[in-house]
Amino acid sequence: MRNNPIITFVKSIKEGREGPLFIFLFLFLFSIFQTSCGEARETEISSIKKTSKGCVLYVYGKPFILRGVVYQPVPIGKNWEYDIFSHKEVLKLDAPLIKELGANAVRFYQPGKDIQQTKEFIHILYEKYGIYTIMGHWLGFWNSPNYGDPKFRRKVKQSVLEMVRALKDEPGIIMWVLGNENNFSFGPENINAWITKDLLKIRDPAKRRERQAEIYYSFVDEIAKEIKKIDGKRLVALGNGGPRGLDVAGKVCKNIDLVGVTLFTGKSFGHIWRDMKRFFPDKPFFVMEFGADSFDSLHREENQDIQAEYIADLWREIERNLAASTGRGNVVGGIVFEWTDEWWKSDPYDPKAWYRHDQRGDWSCGGYYHDIACDNNMNMNEEWWGIVALSRKIDPDTGLNVRRPKKAYKVLKQLWTSSILAQKEISLGSIKD
Repeated sequence: MRNNPIITFVKSIKEGREGPLFIFLFLFLFSIFQTSCGEARETEISSIKKTSKGCVLYVYGKPFILRGVVYQPVPIGKNWEYDIFSHKEVLKLDAPLIKELGANAVRFYQPGKDIQQTKEFIHILYEKYGIYTIMGHWLGFWNSPNYGDPKFRRKVKQSVLEMVRALKDEPGIIMWVLGNENNFSFGPENINAWITKDLLKIRDPAKRRERQAEIYYSFVDEIAKEIKKIDGKRLVALGNGGPRGLDVAGKVCKNIDLVGVTLFTGKSFGHIWRDMKRFFPDKPFFVMEFGADSFDSLHREENQDIQAEYIADLWREIERNLAASTGRGNVVGGIVFEWTDEWWKSDPYDPKAWYRHDQRGDWSCGGYYHDIACDNNMNMNEEWWGIVALSRKIDPDTGLNVRRPKKAYKVLKQLWTSSILAQKEISLGSIKD
């Protein structure tokens, strides 16, 4: 039997046959080898691998097709202030259903009020049910934002970094997402709009928005850079509302790893695959929110068939654009919006309305062509987007609304648990760089 050269060398050190400089060099190189080949790979939680056929998301060293749900199950009679992280009993109802759906992740917009309760919630999801968490941060979007104000920026950055420090040891978290649709604050939507004295000097509205985009996305990049100093094990994503502004983001966001995009464009995502390839030629993206509501505004009735049809078509389009498929290979998965209906959305400040499932439209989108001919074209119903309906009936064990999966849940379950998709996930690992 041949002697192990490392054992032989160590033995020679003990016997004093090697010089001090050579010994130091050997130990230094050995430590680098051990770190690069063992420890670093074992501790890396999520990463992106660029291959000849596109980009592949890896989680704990294995190819990972992201199949997620936006998770904010607000009960009937409550509004956005409801803190789900302080109600762990909800997992008894939802987690088995999410697992059965074939989802492998849930997305949160931000941690709860109590960071310890948030940690426990995430821990149960992962340890008991094997469901990963994508943790976001609003970046102060709902707190009178001004991304050109140094004081506001410092406050937001501090909040984000405190979140990362507090949660970075939770193994179930696979990604940090910065923002959601914050680009709407300097777009034509003017949601939570902000301005500075210097920006007011720019008379051209288009040039002013471009400068606002530079300010905002540079701030996101600054935070991403700081996150990586604290947590180098996970990916950091930019969260964006549609593709608007990403031409600027692609130039200034050098420290993000991938992009999350909310897309509500109807039955197809259109040319987003081409756009994202142009804005971020070396980085992938994921569809951070997609779906359809289950209320038909034209015929004034629920239509679960239409919702299921839209969601199925949208997922198939995502699947076609994964690496090793026939599309662009620049998407790593998608997150359906959303888990349960939200009865508070149409009147968020009227408690009486939170017990009523409103049927009026809240906004308009021609891509959802089946009911765009309704009154004033207001065909999008914010309270009906769940793939799981809430019943007024109360579950005796948890005291929460009974869940009733819609047809969209059942169709998505077929797509997400199919042997074809499982085989595709396995095959992603065999793609050569």
